[in-house]
Amino acid sequence: MTIDTHWIDVSGLPVEVVRKNIKNLHLGVYPPDGRVRVAAPMAVSDDAVRLAVVRKLAWIRRQQAKFEAQQRQSAREMVSGESHFFLGRRYRLRVTEEKGPFSVRVCSGSYIDMRVRPGTSPDRRRLLLREWYREQLRELIPPLIDKWEPVLNVRVSSWGIKRMKTKWGSCNATAKRIWLNLELAKKPVECLEYVVVHEMVHLLERHHNARFIALMDDCLPQWRTYRDELNTAPLAHESWER
Repeated sequence: MTIDTHWIDVSGLPVEVVRKNIKNLHLGVYPPDGRVRVAAPMAVSDDAVRLAVVRKLAWIRRQQAKFEAQQRQSAREMVSGESHFFLGRRYRLRVTEEKGPFSVRVCSGSYIDMRVRPGTSPDRRRLLLREWYREQLRELIPPLIDKWEPVLNVRVSSWGIKRMKTKWGSCNATAKRIWLNLELAKKPVECLEYVVVHEMVHLLERHHNARFIALMDDCLPQWRTYRDELNTAPLAHESWER
């Protein structure tokens, strides 16, 4: 797919323009800092993009204000006493340095216990926690896909977990493959299920149009509640977007 990316200025607002082989123009505002991105067909001029942005300026400013007010976690140092989230709950990290294998587990409903070798760096500890989150999602996701495949009458050929800067999830409808953001391990399981369903519905409808919304309303009537919960939950120190 041919892609051209550059930036333009619209009334003092920097806008990232991504041109690719698509039919319609899509405008989005992304956390954590309200970056504006427009995906446009190859034939659409910068002037046309500017006009589209100007027409949505009030909405863009409202979205940016929401992100500005949104709670953010400070940088994690990976030491005992820090707060970390798992499935929507806040836990205290408890780090034990001792010889033996690395391990991470939830203990007593209040702590995430991490066992590391003496001298293990914060970056290495961060990686261990990240991989633990990945393992938890690997256990949680298959039952959700199995639950919704017969409801939606679709088949997911493959799925994966990765860190994503701009999305909670993505779907390749042709390959019937979905990707889910690793950050979802920190969110309530209902929010994880919402994103799984959202991406599976894209196997039926590629675009966020009236049909897509109707399908979501039919199979998961409370989906807007989960979407809003995702958008108001504390942001990780790292940047990611949806």
